[in-house]
Amino acid sequence: MAATTHTVTNQAPPLVEYDVFTSDRALAEAVERHVPPGLADQACQELSELGVAAGSARAQEWGAQANENPPRLRTHDRYGNRIDEVDFHPAWHRLLGHAVASGLTNAWGRPSGHVRRAAGFLVWTQTEAGHGCPLSMTHSAVPALRADPELAAEWEPRLTASAYDPELRPPAAKAGNLLGMGMTEKQGGSDVRANTTAARPLAAEGEYVLTGHKWFCSAPMSDGFLVLAQAPGGLTCFLVPRVLADGTRNVFRIQRLKDKLGNRSNASGEIEFEDTWAHRVGDEGRGVRTIIEMVSATRLDCVIGSAALMRQAVAQAIHHSAHRHAFGGPLIDKPLMRNVLADLALESEAATVLGLRLAAAYDAGTEQERAFARLAVPAAKYWVTKRCTPLAVEALECLGGNGYVEESGLPRLLRESPLNSIWEGSGNVQALDVLRALQREPGALDAFLGEVGPARGADHRLDGAIKALLTELADLDGIEARARRVVERMALVLQGSLLVRWAPPAVADAFCASRLGGDWGAAFGTLPHTLDLAGVVERARPVV
Repeated sequence: MAATTHTVTNQAPPLVEYDVFTSDRALAEAVERHVPPGLADQACQELSELGVAAGSARAQEWGAQANENPPRLRTHDRYGNRIDEVDFHPAWHRLLGHAVASGLTNAWGRPSGHVRRAAGFLVWTQTEAGHGCPLSMTHSAVPALRADPELAAEWEPRLTASAYDPELRPPAAKAGNLLGMGMTEKQGGSDVRANTTAARPLAAEGEYVLTGHKWFCSAPMSDGFLVLAQAPGGLTCFLVPRVLADGTRNVFRIQRLKDKLGNRSNASGEIEFEDTWAHRVGDEGRGVRTIIEMVSATRLDCVIGSAALMRQAVAQAIHHSAHRHAFGGPLIDKPLMRNVLADLALESEAATVLGLRLAAAYDAGTEQERAFARLAVPAAKYWVTKRCTPLAVEALECLGGNGYVEESGLPRLLRESPLNSIWEGSGNVQALDVLRALQREPGALDAFLGEVGPARGADHRLDGAIKALLTELADLDGIEARARRVVERMALVLQGSLLVRWAPPAVADAFCASRLGGDWGAAFGTLPHTLDLAGVVERARPVV
């Protein structure tokens, strides 16, 4: 009788058919904390429904299909007419449609809208991160458009609608619209004041034609785009519709799609304008000030998006370790593996708690909260997105060779992980923005310290870190060269203060001991062995 060689044993089952939201205790607690009691139950119910959908085998298959079948550019039709269209796999449209229907472009003007939307974004983009780009930009465009009340009145209801319509039609003829963005150019990158795209005014008030190029244009099949161009009065923000009101195509030539490291499901295009019709948003010469409202909101989404990637990576690593046996028992029970998993879980929870706290600042909308966000958002964007890639690498290693195989999903998380540290300004840009706020807006530092203050006295390591940060900030000479060090300390102090106030003692103690107390190595998995590592891991374990 032939030997049986293909019986599958000791392989972890797929992590499917679970509630991504309620399994994430740190996220669920943050929603309950930041959403008023009368609304929290409804918000958690909605997020649980989204979590069940995100954890389904069907949604996970959509994510895999969208990445295995990347978008394809068609510059011309069969007759030679220029059409500049991008074809997406049906799975992309299913992901995007479910997200829009779930309110992931609608935060503005509804109670606790930013916290609810941020939590939903964190949950749903765990299925697939690429389609988060058009969701983020559509959501973030609203405050920029409000620089022109008439444009905002026309576009905002469609941007916040729950209807997804991928057809190229006049925006007003559709129940829902998506918006993209085009800022960077070949010669300037983050230095948008070096842009050369020219805007020539027409006779009608607010109307212009643009000529130039954009090196990166996100989601080029959107209904409209916020772009920067040089008007007679200086760098100005414009709204460029993809299709004009009479149904004709605006001049929007997609020269090519970028061949990217990750984010494969999402199209990023290189665009040429030639007498392209546009409507001015805000005053001439105030383009950066106008579009910075959009940039600030997308930077927060970089934090939330990285927290989502972290959470999914940690969930996969813990799930695998709970089911995989080696050397006489489950991997999760091995002291060294437990140390690694606990360290990863700490990083994930700190990112989630910080991201939801920032979303709550947007909901509050007070001067104090705006000042806090002015400093905390770029600091969080700098640090959380920086921590995402090493976490993804370590989580992949927890699965061993299985994690290096595409079917595990970890390689996709790893390829995606560096994106948010680059999108909307790389690390240096964020660090310099923090310095700018410190030097020009003293109220921002006061608000930051006011946020950290309630946790003082609760942990001596946090107190020491706050004191060291204040010493660092007292000496602004040559601060640019040490800006990354300063911003890292700010982010860690803020995360530590939030965890001390709100996380279980085991989590707060482990974070302060390692990130603030210095009892930590350079790699993940080097936490002090005296900590309650099992409690930290169990808290992060997904419930299937």
